[in-house]
Amino acid sequence: MDDVVGQEAAEVLTDGLGRRTFMGVVAALGSLSAASVAGAPSALAAPPVAGRIPAAPGKPPGTPGNGPGGSTSRGGILQPGRGSIRGDHYLSSTPDEVLWGYVPTVHAAPVMTMRSGRTVTIDALSHEGILEDQGRNPLEYFGALGVGSDSVLQDAVDVAGGYRRTERRFDVDGPHVVTGPIAVEGAEPGDVLKIETLEVLPRVPYGVVSSRHGKGGLAVQPGSTPPAGITLDEVMPPVATDNRASGIPSDYGNVSVFTRIDKGQGVMTSGDMSVRFPLRPFMGMMGVAFADAGGLTAPEANSVPPTLGGGNIDIRHLGAGSTFYLPVTAPGALFYVGDPHMGMGDGEVALTAMEGSLRGTFRLTVCKPGTGDAPSVAYSYPFGETKDAWIPIGLSDPDGLAGGGVSGDLNVAMRRAIINALDFLEHDRGMERAVAYAYLSAAADFAVSQVVDRTVGVHGLIAKAHFG
Repeated sequence: MDDVVGQEAAEVLTDGLGRRTFMGVVAALGSLSAASVAGAPSALAAPPVAGRIPAAPGKPPGTPGNGPGGSTSRGGILQPGRGSIRGDHYLSSTPDEVLWGYVPTVHAAPVMTMRSGRTVTIDALSHEGILEDQGRNPLEYFGALGVGSDSVLQDAVDVAGGYRRTERRFDVDGPHVVTGPIAVEGAEPGDVLKIETLEVLPRVPYGVVSSRHGKGGLAVQPGSTPPAGITLDEVMPPVATDNRASGIPSDYGNVSVFTRIDKGQGVMTSGDMSVRFPLRPFMGMMGVAFADAGGLTAPEANSVPPTLGGGNIDIRHLGAGSTFYLPVTAPGALFYVGDPHMGMGDGEVALTAMEGSLRGTFRLTVCKPGTGDAPSVAYSYPFGETKDAWIPIGLSDPDGLAGGGVSGDLNVAMRRAIINALDFLEHDRGMERAVAYAYLSAAADFAVSQVVDRTVGVHGLIAKAHFG
């Protein structure tokens, strides 16, 4: 028995750590204690921010213990490699290995290799609080909101100050910090990568929701025209506050709303009003390499639009307990994550969700054609699943920029979601196609995934209970 345990431990240690050290896999030393996240804004300069929290009497902003009592679900700040790490492997977000604003292409070198069926814990990093329009200094940005320095993640500080892999171009690059890619042994083009999300934990007890000029569901269009259906006065953020002409991102007039976590809920404040809502932590971005492009900053590898390789898919149901299936295009699949969300409504209308860094644990399994291990649709298109529902997906421009442009047409996304639902019900569940079409109309739900990522998305929810 001891030999078997020793062999298993040796496999975990040597099975594809890549350039990573063993930090974190043996770092279960207990979570750092949660420091406060509340307090009055300091005199530090910062872009316009809503939802600031007043300091407790007698304590200055950022003082440990001056907080709302919120914490991560495990009771502490999850700094890189600290606290409970459930996966066989561990991956952190370091400046020399993450991509900022771009996803790995099929030519990317993996930062880790692991066997099919193994698990990995990833400390994903939110871009909110480190972006250029927020000053690119999370200690100052969050400090101005009353967050103590010991409640700011070290990887946020490191990436904000030390990222050099690509030249950051705020107006061109995507915002997301992308962690990976991970190569999964045995994955080949034509396979499916099955991604089971086993656990998702907030790493800090706060998040940020941002609305930026020229982006979002009500954004002003080029030439200072409103989008169809609304007037210029109805644009958000208001056109009068748009200072992008300055060329200085911190002066653009973008708006961020600081949102704390208290007793497992998100809390926003507006004047004397306090609004509470449930958290739904999930990775907004889970993907495999798709773009066949050279260089790290090829336009078709921009992190914003989702593609057939997944990426910035932004479907709120893909949290703990879900399964996400992606068609493999590159040897090893080259799996990556990013854009961690603490909460999001269908549509994600303002531009971002409640963004906040998360620790996720995933099981990655290679599914071969003809085995029945993955839905048939998943060999050509992303497909999701929860314990209660199957989730067919439609994208307005599934090839991204490589497909010859960007389409924000929700009708296109809706039609593709319906067709993928029909294909699944016909080929995997054995329904006659005409009956399946009628069933979808009578009993299935279709929702807007997001309208803010250039390529927009629609997803369906097909209740498993209907097929008992």
